[in-house]
Amino acid sequence: MSDTSGTAGAPAPATTTGVVVDPYRAYNFKLLIGQQARGHFTRIDGLGVKIERRLHRGGGDAGAARSIPGRVEFTPVTLRYGLTDSTELVQWLFTAFDSKVRRQNVSVVMLNESGLDEVRRWNLLEAWPCAWFGAPLDSMGNDLAIESLTLAYDRLELDGAPATVA
Repeated sequence: MSDTSGTAGAPAPATTTGVVVDPYRAYNFKLLIGQQARGHFTRIDGLGVKIERRLHRGGGDAGAARSIPGRVEFTPVTLRYGLTDSTELVQWLFTAFDSKVRRQNVSVVMLNESGLDEVRRWNLLEAWPCAWFGAPLDSMGNDLAIESLTLAYDRLELDGAPATVA
Protein backbone atom coordinates (compact mmCIF):
# COMPACT_ATOMS: atom_id res chain seq x y z
CA MET A 1 0.00 0.00 0.00
CA SER A 2 1.53 3.34 -1.02
CA ASP A 3 1.10 6.69 0.70
CA THR A 4 -0.11 9.34 -1.76
CA SER A 5 -0.75 12.11 0.73
CA GLY A 6 2.81 13.45 0.66
CA THR A 7 3.24 13.02 4.43
CA ALA A 8 4.35 9.66 5.75
CA GLY A 9 1.68 8.08 7.90
CA ALA A 10 -0.97 10.79 7.24
CA PRO A 11 -4.21 9.70 5.57
CA ALA A 12 -5.00 11.01 2.11
CA PRO A 13 -7.61 13.78 1.94
CA ALA A 14 -11.19 12.55 1.59
CA THR A 15 -11.73 14.64 -1.54
CA THR A 16 -8.86 13.18 -3.57
CA THR A 17 -9.65 13.03 -7.28
CA GLY A 18 -11.12 9.67 -8.23
CA VAL A 19 -12.11 8.76 -4.68
CA VAL A 20 -15.84 8.27 -4.13
CA VAL A 21 -17.09 9.74 -0.87
CA ASP A 22 -20.36 8.27 0.37
CA PRO A 23 -23.01 10.72 1.58
CA TYR A 24 -24.04 10.68 5.23
CA ARG A 25 -27.06 8.66 6.29
CA ALA A 26 -30.16 10.72 7.17
CA TYR A 27 -30.98 8.62 10.26
CA ASN A 28 -27.82 9.51 12.24
CA PHE A 29 -28.67 12.80 13.90
CA LYS A 30 -29.44 14.32 17.25
CA LEU A 31 -31.06 17.51 18.43
CA LEU A 32 -29.66 19.68 21.19
CA ILE A 33 -31.69 22.34 22.97
CA GLY A 34 -29.20 24.51 24.76
CA GLN A 35 -26.33 22.06 25.18
CA GLN A 36 -28.41 18.96 26.05
CA ALA A 37 -30.01 16.27 23.91
CA ARG A 38 -33.78 16.31 24.39
CA GLY A 39 -35.93 13.34 23.47
CA HIS A 40 -35.65 10.85 20.67
CA PHE A 41 -36.56 12.45 17.39
CA THR A 42 -37.71 10.34 14.48
CA ARG A 43 -37.57 13.11 11.90
CA ILE A 44 -36.60 16.74 11.42
CA ASP A 45 -38.14 18.58 8.45
CA GLY A 46 -37.82 22.05 6.97
CA LEU A 47 -34.24 23.00 7.78
CA GLY A 48 -33.42 25.65 5.20
CA VAL A 49 -33.13 29.25 4.15
CA LYS A 50 -34.79 31.27 1.38
CA ILE A 51 -33.38 34.44 -0.15
CA GLU A 52 -35.93 36.61 -1.89
CA ARG A 53 -35.08 37.33 -5.51
CA ARG A 54 -35.63 40.94 -6.56
CA LEU A 55 -35.42 42.31 -10.08
CA HIS A 56 -33.53 45.56 -10.56
CA ARG A 57 -33.16 47.62 -13.71
CA GLY A 58 -30.04 49.68 -14.14
CA GLY A 59 -30.33 53.35 -15.12
CA GLY A 60 -29.01 52.97 -18.66
CA ASP A 61 -30.43 49.53 -19.53
CA ALA A 62 -34.22 49.69 -19.50
CA GLY A 63 -34.63 46.36 -21.32
CA ALA A 64 -32.74 44.06 -18.99
CA ALA A 65 -33.41 43.33 -15.34
CA ARG A 66 -30.79 41.96 -13.01
CA SER A 67 -31.56 39.58 -10.12
CA ILE A 68 -30.38 40.80 -6.73
CA PRO A 69 -30.82 39.25 -3.29
CA GLY A 70 -33.57 40.55 -1.03
CA ARG A 71 -34.91 39.51 2.37
CA VAL A 72 -33.59 36.36 3.99
CA GLU A 73 -36.08 33.94 5.55
CA PHE A 74 -35.06 31.02 7.73
CA THR A 75 -37.71 28.36 7.27
CA PRO A 76 -39.35 26.83 10.36
CA VAL A 77 -38.13 23.40 11.43
CA THR A 78 -40.55 20.65 12.43
CA LEU A 79 -39.43 18.05 14.96
CA ARG A 80 -41.22 14.71 15.09
CA TYR A 81 -40.86 12.60 18.20
CA GLY A 82 -42.48 9.69 19.98
CA LEU A 83 -45.01 10.57 22.68
CA THR A 84 -43.63 9.88 26.16
CA ASP A 85 -44.37 10.95 29.74
CA SER A 86 -42.16 14.04 29.24
CA THR A 87 -44.06 17.27 28.59
CA GLU A 88 -40.96 19.48 28.44
CA LEU A 89 -41.30 20.40 24.74
CA VAL A 90 -45.03 21.14 24.96
CA GLN A 91 -44.49 23.22 28.10
CA TRP A 92 -41.93 25.26 26.15
CA LEU A 93 -44.68 26.03 23.62
CA PHE A 94 -47.16 26.93 26.37
CA THR A 95 -44.87 29.73 27.60
CA ALA A 96 -45.61 31.58 24.35
CA PHE A 97 -49.38 31.65 25.02
CA ASP A 98 -49.02 34.78 27.14
CA SER A 99 -46.51 36.42 24.76
CA LYS A 100 -43.65 35.25 26.98
CA VAL A 101 -41.59 33.50 24.34
CA ARG A 102 -38.59 31.67 25.81
CA ARG A 103 -35.95 31.62 23.08
CA GLN A 104 -33.23 28.99 23.12
CA ASN A 105 -30.40 28.02 20.83
CA VAL A 106 -31.03 24.66 19.15
CA SER A 107 -28.55 22.54 17.21
CA VAL A 108 -29.25 19.84 14.65
CA VAL A 109 -26.18 17.61 14.65
CA MET A 110 -25.40 15.15 11.83
CA LEU A 111 -23.37 12.14 12.94
CA ASN A 112 -21.08 9.85 10.96
CA GLU A 113 -22.05 6.31 9.98
CA SER A 114 -21.09 4.89 13.37
CA GLY A 115 -23.26 7.50 15.09
CA LEU A 116 -20.37 8.51 17.35
CA ASP A 117 -18.74 11.52 15.71
CA GLU A 118 -20.22 14.85 14.70
CA VAL A 119 -19.72 15.69 11.02
CA ARG A 120 -21.95 18.74 10.60
CA ARG A 121 -23.90 21.08 12.87
CA TRP A 122 -26.66 23.56 12.10
CA ASN A 123 -27.27 26.07 14.90
CA LEU A 124 -30.75 27.60 15.02
CA LEU A 125 -30.25 30.74 17.08
CA GLU A 126 -33.00 32.26 19.23
CA ALA A 127 -35.44 29.43 18.44
CA TRP A 128 -38.94 29.22 19.91
CA PRO A 129 -41.86 26.86 19.36
CA CYS A 130 -44.57 28.24 17.07
CA ALA A 131 -46.73 25.15 16.44
CA TRP A 132 -47.49 21.79 18.02
CA PHE A 133 -49.57 18.89 16.71
CA GLY A 134 -50.56 15.91 18.80
CA ALA A 135 -50.20 12.35 17.65
CA PRO A 136 -52.95 10.97 15.42
CA LEU A 137 -54.91 8.50 17.51
CA ASP A 138 -56.33 5.35 15.90
CA SER A 139 -57.80 2.55 17.99
CA MET A 140 -57.47 0.16 15.02
CA GLY A 141 -53.76 0.79 14.43
CA ASN A 142 -50.54 -0.16 16.18
CA ASP A 143 -48.26 2.70 15.09
CA LEU A 144 -46.16 4.74 17.48
CA ALA A 145 -47.79 7.95 18.72
CA ILE A 146 -45.71 10.68 17.03
CA GLU A 147 -46.11 14.34 18.03
CA SER A 148 -44.62 17.29 16.18
CA LEU A 149 -43.28 20.64 17.32
CA THR A 150 -42.36 23.43 14.90
CA LEU A 151 -39.62 25.92 15.74
CA ALA A 152 -39.12 29.41 14.35
CA TYR A 153 -35.66 30.95 14.71
CA ASP A 154 -33.88 34.20 13.95
CA ARG A 155 -30.55 33.09 12.51
CA LEU A 156 -28.83 30.00 11.17
CA GLU A 157 -25.16 29.08 11.55
CA LEU A 158 -23.44 26.18 9.84
CA ASP A 159 -20.44 24.66 11.61
CA GLY A 160 -19.79 27.93 13.39
CA ALA A 161 -19.72 30.01 10.17
CA PRO A 162 -22.52 32.55 10.59
CA ALA A 163 -25.18 33.04 7.98
CA THR A 164 -26.58 36.25 9.40
CA VAL A 165 -28.56 39.14 8.03
CA ALA A 166 -27.08 42.61 8.53
